[in-house]
Amino acid sequence: MPGSGKMRKPDIKIVILGDMNVGKTSLLHRYTERSFKDTLSTIGGAFFLKQWGPYNISIWDTAGREQFHGLGSMYCRGAAAIILTYDVTNWQSFVELEDRFLSLSDSANSDSIFAIVGNKADLTDPKAHVMTLEEVRAEEGSVLPLPSFPKTPDFPLHKQVSQDDATALYNRIIRYKALEGTSPPAEKMCFETSAKTGFNVDVMFETLFDMVLPSIIQKHSQSDSPILYLEDYNEEGMKSKGDCCT
Repeated sequence: MPGSGKMRKPDIKIVILGDMNVGKTSLLHRYTERSFKDTLSTIGGAFFLKQWGPYNISIWDTAGREQFHGLGSMYCRGAAAIILTYDVTNWQSFVELEDRFLSLSDSANSDSIFAIVGNKADLTDPKAHVMTLEEVRAEEGSVLPLPSFPKTPDFPLHKQVSQDDATALYNRIIRYKALEGTSPPAEKMCFETSAKTGFNVDVMFETLFDMVLPSIIQKHSQSDSPILYLEDYNEEGMKSKGDCCT
């Protein structure tokens, strides 16, 4: 039995997988803190606890380094959704999703939902390179004077991974996982985002939350998911990097 000072385990788990330097931690930070910061590579794993209506959702940020690869399967255990993340300017980071990270999700729930997320879209797409007024104010920590918007790079980087590539990967995953007929269509689950500007970040996370909500309701009374007690996290709900809780 958990002690009185411990919270109940989350109702559902979402895990972010992908190679190092694709921006997994930055995506989570953009969503939770409403800002962009250069971050160090995650060691082991860390999580954020999100309150979604009456339910608790834990979002796990995992290390992309090769030496921590074996931990990924442990973090995926019992996950209801997997976010496979790549860098739109780096084809190899996309290839690694299928070659190295997809197998880690075998320990996730058999009916888990998958999302394919191409980050750093601001480097290739002008529409992803402009912050909203709210985001600029949050980034600068000030309302007046309002800073100028970022400009599109004069020489944007070449986009190495297209949406068609992402869609094809999603469909292969659905076949591999034998989820045909039960998974959302690829056009709803393939995203291009920018952790730097906030482009599509909220849409991606909240689409996933809406997708897993029926699963939360259906399985809320079940007790076969792994126990995860949450303690020693800060006010924002982030576990310190390097700490592991399963």
